[in-house]
Amino acid sequence: MAEDAPDKKEGQIPTNLRLLVLLEEVARRGVAVKPAEMIEAMGLPKPTVHRLMQTAEAEGFLQRDLDGRAYGPGPRLRKLALNTMSSEHLRTARLSILKSVAEDFGETCNLATPDREGMIYLDRVETKWPLRIQLPIGTEVPFHCTASGKMYLSTLKASSLEAVLRSRPLSSMTEQTRTDPDALIGELDEIRSRGFSTDEEEFIAGMVAIAVPVRDARSRLMATLSIHAPVQRRSLEDLIGFLPSLQKAAAELANLS
Repeated sequence: MAEDAPDKKEGQIPTNLRLLVLLEEVARRGVAVKPAEMIEAMGLPKPTVHRLMQTAEAEGFLQRDLDGRAYGPGPRLRKLALNTMSSEHLRTARLSILKSVAEDFGETCNLATPDREGMIYLDRVETKWPLRIQLPIGTEVPFHCTASGKMYLSTLKASSLEAVLRSRPLSSMTEQTRTDPDALIGELDEIRSRGFSTDEEEFIAGMVAIAVPVRDARSRLMATLSIHAPVQRRSLEDLIGFLPSLQKAAAELANLS
């Protein structure tokens, strides 16, 4: 569906495509949507839209948002998106960019995408140094204490951010982990204004990291590009020195989508 496509009128969407169009519209909006919004967007009867959304929820393609009324992408839709992003021709081009970053910096380079509970490593290229931190593809890491997670949190609207940070206590992973939501919100404001995030031994003791966003055509965060290193080899200031090159690589990744 085009970004500025006109509203659908009843009869314009073939019956066998209605569920796909609905999922496409939910994904396009990038926020949880209520059935009333989908009725207006698709031009279908209220019972039809409610039935489609309930079916999508039952099958795991949609899931209820925190308010219980709106719907966002469910686990099967998120997995579908990850599998699409991992298709062979896209992954070949993506890995070429990641390898270039890893070789230029001499450190591990990661591409991560947000999931419901944390960031998922979609791709990575390891450093050639024997001293490295192993976080395999598919690993899920917390939002609140990783560079990639904090980059994602900084893009959330205030109400969603409050819900994420205050719904349950934030786990302390190291002595440096920020577990006070108010302090973390202050840091996220800084991240939002400067355009990059850091992890100064907050997730793993002895590891520092920096992350930048990979954005889609509507400037929404699709993924994060990050590098991390042990403090025995790199300081956080060293990694920040790589920022312009990391941002350039993130722009190249965005152009692949």
